[in-house]
Amino acid sequence: MIRIAFAGKGGSGKSSVSGTFARLLARRDRPVLAVDSDPLPGMAYSLGIPVDDHPTPDDVVVEGPEGGPKWVLRPGLDAAGFIDQYAAAGPDDVRYLQFGNSWGHWSTLQRGQHAWSQVVREMDPNAWNVVGDLPGGTRQAMFGWAKYADVLALVVEPTAKSIQVARRLRNITKAEWSPEHVVVVANRIDHPDDVQRIHDALERPIIGAIPDDAAVTAADKRAAAPLDDGSGPFVDAVEQLVDTVESSYDAVS
Repeated sequence: MIRIAFAGKGGSGKSSVSGTFARLLARRDRPVLAVDSDPLPGMAYSLGIPVDDHPTPDDVVVEGPEGGPKWVLRPGLDAAGFIDQYAAAGPDDVRYLQFGNSWGHWSTLQRGQHAWSQVVREMDPNAWNVVGDLPGGTRQAMFGWAKYADVLALVVEPTAKSIQVARRLRNITKAEWSPEHVVVVANRIDHPDDVQRIHDALERPIIGAIPDDAAVTAADKRAAAPLDDGSGPFVDAVEQLVDTVESSYDAVS
């Protein structure tokens, strides 16, 4: 099963890439669970799923045992049951799981975080291909929110700020729990030298180069999924990215 998480600077396009990646992967007859750990989620738009601003229901989690996690899933509700009941169904049979959002009191968000972390930790590793979208910046990635992933893909634009964030995220390779592979997806490329510039700055494998595509910006303005506009430079490049990731898994299976 493919397990990949996308990270990078806010606004780098990782939600558009990750959501389109998830749908294209699902079109290959793979069961795909898209997981969004951003409290200001954007992955839903790129999946073509109506955004739900309501947090995880209060009755999903209860106080944990003494000496254990503060919050746990209620008795009788395991990871598979949580996904079955609370993961939204999207186009191409993708299931979408959002841990919570910034709506409401912080304690509600915290309960949602604990529920989400338990689900991704305990779900059957043979049940789902997992495609994750982390929030912009370094905090969640460095705190281990992508532990479910074998591959951490840094989505990088050819800008100084985006490259700077990616250079910090690159240090995740020094963590004890580091993903097996940390790779780069060059996004919004509009000049032949952009990919080389990103590679020289990060010294990590670049597994995909996605061109700047006005159709993606237009889809964002309509809160629509890029894939729903049909093929184009962006979709074609993400399709090639899926090919590359799938081939790398096949090579070691």
